[in-house]
Order: sequence, then C-alpha cells, then structure tokens
Amino acid sequence: MNLLVNAKNGPGGATQAMPDGRKPEPGGWNRIQIKFDDLNGFVETLRKADLRFRNEIVTGFGGKQILLDDPAGNPIELFERSSK
Repeated sequence: MNLLVNAKNGPGGATQAMPDGRKPEPGGWNRIQIKFDDLNGFVETLRKADLRFRNEIVTGFGGKQILLDDPAGNPIELFERSSK
C-alpha cells in the first residue's frame, strides 16, 4: 500500500478545482486511489452505469485522474499513470 501526498499548490491534478469551484482542502478530501491502465475506457463504462463523478478527467504531474463518489459521497480517485 502507498501513501500519496500532494503539495497544496503543486503541479498534480489533485490540486485542481472542481467544476463548481471547490478546491481540495483538509477534511472531506481524503480518498483511496485505484490505478487503471485505461482510465478513459473505465470512466465511460461507469458513466453508462450512471455513477456520479465530482469532476472530469484531469491531467497532472504523473498521470490522469478523476474523482468518483461512492454511495456515501466519499471520493475515490481513479488514476492512470502517464507513460514515460
């Protein structure tokens, strides 16, 4: 298991604001991260199943990510590492 920590104003996608203007802040933004090889394809599958996302896929330092809300409203980060 890895603990991933993002800088408050770093280049990563996790520091980007949500479409409604909310920015990541302490409390309520803690999340698990699940890695995928084809993030776009998996997100499309989940959208067809009417799952709720907090944002669109964003690209940041290290890869692409999107936040999915679980049934209780907790965020789950879906992540695809950028190929180098």
